[in-house]
Amino acid sequence: MAEITGDQRVQSEVLEGLATAVNHRRWFVELALPYLGDNPIEIGSGLGDYALEWAEHLPRFTATEADPDRLVSLKERLAEQPSIEVRQMLLPHSEQGDYSAAVSYNVLEHIEDHVGALSSMRQLVRPGGAVIIIVPAFQFAMSPADIATGHVRRYTKKTLSAAMTEAGLRVEKIHYANALGLIGYFMATKVFRLMPKEGPMVKVYDTLVLPATKAAEQLARPPFGQSVFAVARTPS
Repeated sequence: MAEITGDQRVQSEVLEGLATAVNHRRWFVELALPYLGDNPIEIGSGLGDYALEWAEHLPRFTATEADPDRLVSLKERLAEQPSIEVRQMLLPHSEQGDYSAAVSYNVLEHIEDHVGALSSMRQLVRPGGAVIIIVPAFQFAMSPADIATGHVRRYTKKTLSAAMTEAGLRVEKIHYANALGLIGYFMATKVFRLMPKEGPMVKVYDTLVLPATKAAEQLARPPFGQSVFAVARTPS
């Protein structure tokens, strides 16, 4: 039986804090855009920040949330967006779909049966469509913040690729993102045991450090990062 892991109140506080990291979000919005197609579904939309930005570029978009309280807030926030459908979804499940892509950012690490979750995403997507994933990187960075928000693992390129392959997907692209962010996250959450919430540290990093990090990583992929970004294809 699938379960929602972690303290939902803490998760919501972290989501609200990270919503202020505008440059970070726009970077990760851009990473997925080329693969979304015309009718994607997002698994775990949270507060809807990514959904709102992606939907600006698409004729149709489906946002989902597992937590009942956040689902209510998500529906209220997106009520004035006619191109966005909002529904509840908890992975793994057996539903079949015909979406152009499934995109899920920072969700898979919460799910014990991550291969089953990826298989569920594959079943939601039409043949040849994309499954687009971002997850936190490197187990050594597992911190009290990870535990409090319900993370059961962090990933490397190798472990994420293996899970996607086992789920019947063909990995097309996979790389680390936000190298300096990993260092900052490790120091803040593992060394100083802070939660990644809104505050001066997040604002300074997002405003001053992240734009330079993004520019550098567009020239050369780093050997490590705060996140792993992957695109895989469903069987055609």
